[in-house]
Amino acid sequence: MYRRLIRANRNFRLLWLAQIVSQMGDWFYALSVYSLLLQLTGNQAKSVGLAVVLQVLPHAFTAPTAGVINDRISRKAIMIGADIARCFIVLGMLLVRSPGMVWLVYPLLLLETVGAAFFEPAHSAVIPNIVAEEQVLAANALSSITWSFCLAAGASLGGVTAVLLGRDAVFLLNAVSFLASAWLIRRMKFIEPHTAGLPPLRGRDLVDFTPVLEGIRYVRADPRLFATVFVKGGIGLLGANNVLLPMLGERVFPARLAGLDPNRAAMLGMSLLMGARGAGSLLGPLAAGRWAGERRQRLRSGILAGFLLAAAGYMWLGVSASLAFAVLAVVLAHAGSSTNWVFSTTLLQIYTEDRFRGRVFAADYGLCMLGISASSYAAGVAIDLGMHVRTFAVLIGLVMLVPAAAWAGVLYAAARRTAERR
Repeated sequence: MYRRLIRANRNFRLLWLAQIVSQMGDWFYALSVYSLLLQLTGNQAKSVGLAVVLQVLPHAFTAPTAGVINDRISRKAIMIGADIARCFIVLGMLLVRSPGMVWLVYPLLLLETVGAAFFEPAHSAVIPNIVAEEQVLAANALSSITWSFCLAAGASLGGVTAVLLGRDAVFLLNAVSFLASAWLIRRMKFIEPHTAGLPPLRGRDLVDFTPVLEGIRYVRADPRLFATVFVKGGIGLLGANNVLLPMLGERVFPARLAGLDPNRAAMLGMSLLMGARGAGSLLGPLAAGRWAGERRQRLRSGILAGFLLAAAGYMWLGVSASLAFAVLAVVLAHAGSSTNWVFSTTLLQIYTEDRFRGRVFAADYGLCMLGISASSYAAGVAIDLGMHVRTFAVLIGLVMLVPAAAWAGVLYAAARRTAERR
């Protein structure tokens, strides 16, 4: 199924290849940034927490503008522009050489995230324009599997590359990956019907909130759409893993291999835990996608199961006695969260008209990033104030039961409406 989609659909193949090169570079890069901050700030967890916030929170504030622009102009052009801008932003990391230059990391991360806030809704919104309706789930599952593979391989190889070649090489590789992604997307040829009949975008349109309010009314009018757009917000509560996994690798599960000094053992421990996150994110959509097929009821039921798996995995992570068990716990948790990502994205693409997809997916990503930034910063502050990193992992597992209960309520209400119609 996936091989046929890649071989037969040139546009999707180019988008898929762009995703591979760009996201592989991203995961090489993220680990090096976190390691750099820990080294130059004296191992302060809140420095990583703040970095994660700046990598995600701008999505929430940029979402209204990003959504409107994605529904007004070519989404292909938006993706290319975002990639080129991020190439130059990432190169700025080469200037950070001492504790006195650490401040520069934060505005660079913020600017890079603004670029991603425009790119990601465009990426999700174009998929229904380049694949048949019956292939939307397969396309989303393959995108998630690819993201997961890039995380597993990029995080693991990124640690090795940083150890062998240094962080500068990692930053250069990530910059080049954005240029390669832009080149591949430029070769795509497809129709973008959402731009038909629209006047040119003007500067004052960027501060006109009428399209934003129109999008809000559109989402609220459909109970299925309204509930589903909050699923990634629930997934975002798991975002503390961006702080927890590096800190667990640093303090609890360094890879104690012969010949490794403490810094390299910690880097390898971080790599293995981040790689486990990618492995789980790969396995979840593979297994769940095969089970669900194109049946919408199974997509909805699978979201509840995904929240419960994420909760169980992080509670297990908090009490794991060894690195091997910690890796298995992370795999379980992120198999659940990635399943939710794929299933909710597919449902949103099915439920949403093309002319509203930019705004819907900008809101979808914005809510997710708001949850990630809140939980990540809370993790950094709590750990620096003395909470053990294991304790916070268990706490995050318990917190994931909240969106699980909320989604169970959504399923119950939908079942009641169906029964009443009968």
